[in-house]
Amino acid sequence: MTRILVIEDEARLRSDLVDFLGLCGFEAQGAGTAAAARGVLAADAAIEVAILDVGLPDGNGFELAAEIRRTHACGIIMLTALGGSGDRIRGFESGADIYFVKDSTLREIEAGVRALLRRTSAGGPSADDVPAAWVLESSAWVLVSPDSVSVKLTATEYAFLGSLFASGSRACSREDLSRLLARPRAQFESRHLDTTVARLRRKIEMQTGLEAPIQTMYGVGYAFTAPAVLR
Repeated sequence: MTRILVIEDEARLRSDLVDFLGLCGFEAQGAGTAAAARGVLAADAAIEVAILDVGLPDGNGFELAAEIRRTHACGIIMLTALGGSGDRIRGFESGADIYFVKDSTLREIEAGVRALLRRTSAGGPSADDVPAAWVLESSAWVLVSPDSVSVKLTATEYAFLGSLFASGSRACSREDLSRLLARPRAQFESRHLDTTVARLRRKIEMQTGLEAPIQTMYGVGYAFTAPAVLR
């Protein structure tokens, strides 16, 4: 069973998260301080996901995330009231895999945990729960779904997905994607990127019947949040 550590000083929220994740089939426990979290992590090498707040009474969550990234192999989800672009970027730079603000629902947090487990090959309750990979075929500009449905891509769509696939679990910035997709001597504005992504999501979902695993990383860019192979 997947073991999750919730590092949150607000007792009510910590208890709600631990209880909810337990109902979802995970083994979750809480820690109210950075010191308590270090103690749990030192004693339990089986922790696979750490969910942590930034504002802890005895430490900075950004610094704790960097420390966990250096010393443990677990995934990191930040859950904080700090929703500014700079805070999100600092979170990812500190080692967070996913960044949620505290108005996120419990279901969104559960989905984030499961997506992170798939990306890190932790696998959740059993190996059978891990979906097959999406495949991007470079020779034909085709995206193949896990159940072998092919989606023919335009040059822009292929370039966008190629960048996401090459980045693995890390988000591609909006600036880099806009520069990549810009035509010679033409400006590719931010709103055009959003339109391209929206159309691509609809195209994938209509042709495969599956949700397009293209996640908006607010304040950063986009990431492909499912197992992926680039050929």
